Amino acid sequence: MGGRSVDAVVVGAGHHGLVAAALLADAGWDIAVHEGRDRAGGAVASRTIDGFVVDEFSSYHPLGKASPVLQSLDLEQYGLAWVDHRPAVVHVADAEDAEGSSIRATAEDTARALDEDHPGDGDAWLKLFAGWLRVKEPLLDALLQGWPPVRAGVRLASRLGAPEFLDFARFALLPSHQLGREWFGGRRAQDLLAGNAVHADVSPLAPVSGLMGFLMAMLAQDVGFAAPRGGAGALAQAVASRAEHAGALVELGSPVAGITVSGGRATGVRLADGTTVRARRAVIADVSAPALYRDLLPRDAVPAGVLARMDRFTWDPPTLKLNLLLAGPMPWRASRAREAAVVHAGLSHAELVRWHADIATGKVPERAFCLVGQTTTTDPTRSPAGTESLWAYTHLPLVDVGSGGQATEESLGTVEAMFDDLAPGWRDLEQGRWLQTPATLQEADPNLLHGAVGAGTSQLFQQGPWRPITGLGGPFTHLDGLYLASAATHPGGGVHGGAGFNAARAALWGANRWARPLGRATTRAQLLLQRPLPRF
Repeated sequence: MGGRSVDAVVVGAGHHGLVAAALLADAGWDIAVHEGRDRAGGAVASRTIDGFVVDEFSSYHPLGKASPVLQSLDLEQYGLAWVDHRPAVVHVADAEDAEGSSIRATAEDTARALDEDHPGDGDAWLKLFAGWLRVKEPLLDALLQGWPPVRAGVRLASRLGAPEFLDFARFALLPSHQLGREWFGGRRAQDLLAGNAVHADVSPLAPVSGLMGFLMAMLAQDVGFAAPRGGAGALAQAVASRAEHAGALVELGSPVAGITVSGGRATGVRLADGTTVRARRAVIADVSAPALYRDLLPRDAVPAGVLARMDRFTWDPPTLKLNLLLAGPMPWRASRAREAAVVHAGLSHAELVRWHADIATGKVPERAFCLVGQTTTTDPTRSPAGTESLWAYTHLPLVDVGSGGQATEESLGTVEAMFDDLAPGWRDLEQGRWLQTPATLQEADPNLLHGAVGAGTSQLFQQGPWRPITGLGGPFTHLDGLYLASAATHPGGGVHGGAGFNAARAALWGANRWARPLGRATTRAQLLLQRPLPRF
């Protein structure tokens, strides 16, 4: 069949792809976005079940609210409204806790509560928060706006000074378990830090998990665990509207079957209906790394070294998500949990070490640890007055991850038992449920293989120049004009737009006449690094 020509084709209308489309359209490029699903947003989506708005994947986006990328798009002009409900996070480790450990409306309020648990922990929290305010701007820039993050790193070093910068570098590498022990003496503060670290899939004993916990805990204190009013789909629609307003054409129900390549350059895409779309300047792929290198590119365009390294690509653990339609608020024993946006429930910071170890070694933990979203408590528009639209998700070991698998059934049982222990009587409130297994999550979004919502592990060995595989890192691939714009590349999982920003910036830079020789050199360097078979 015939085709057309545009400046750039974006494969996938996930939020990163839409961010890239908007930024490239802002620069005057002719953009076509092709998405296989019948709606935009990828893993940022919601649906309505019996009058309850249920987010299909994530609900709370503190990094999204703080993101300089999303802020620059003025999404509020396109219908986005953030809801910041406090307390943002409450951690409940066991049924003996009648209150819960909470990140309250202000740092001072949080500090007073932590001091009641252990004198001195309040001052430590205030010191940690003051440090966050110092590093926030350059740190978020380093994470979200540019790869490699040289300029932001220089700003961070300049702001801190050499001795303090070295201390911060050590701080950033700490396991969350060690960071908690160094900063706090009481259980409540350490639980809050560990629970927030679990938003990544990194073990509390692994490097950089402390930075994950610090980032999420400080965002919770600073901007809250913000949620889009009306559901996560409202955020997706706002980004899509922003891209279309800039001139991008977003075509839904239009799956891409393959990327065309000629002379070492990505030249366009082939749609499932046989239509071809030529890309004069770039192809932006908002898909998983395995989907790009194994499915979309011609086999002869992918070096053996790339395929061998893709065999080592490590997914984050599968996810099991239980969505509950409740006739009333969750009857938590812990009073603070009843009013929280997000509850981290089931285990203490010390017990989370074993929980992670069980998952990593293929065992279903005996006791569940869940991230629980109380979306109606957060945003009353999510369900009828007096009811609660609530979800809980936990991780499974990477074994038997089918929808009817034993691991799935066992894990669901532990989640329900956790609720029985911490919120007795919840079963009497249940009006309905929607269970999302690893298999159904993958079916809803093929980029989430086995329900891996992070698009690949966040552990240190798969970050920076090793994300998704060893090379230059960031959006660059071994082909001219082809850029990876998904969470499979830096800065990884989360709703923040960083991967889309980086891909758009790289494409604009590569298309500039003066930069073309350097762009080709970058591609050649990537090819040089990735073509040989790995020897280690």
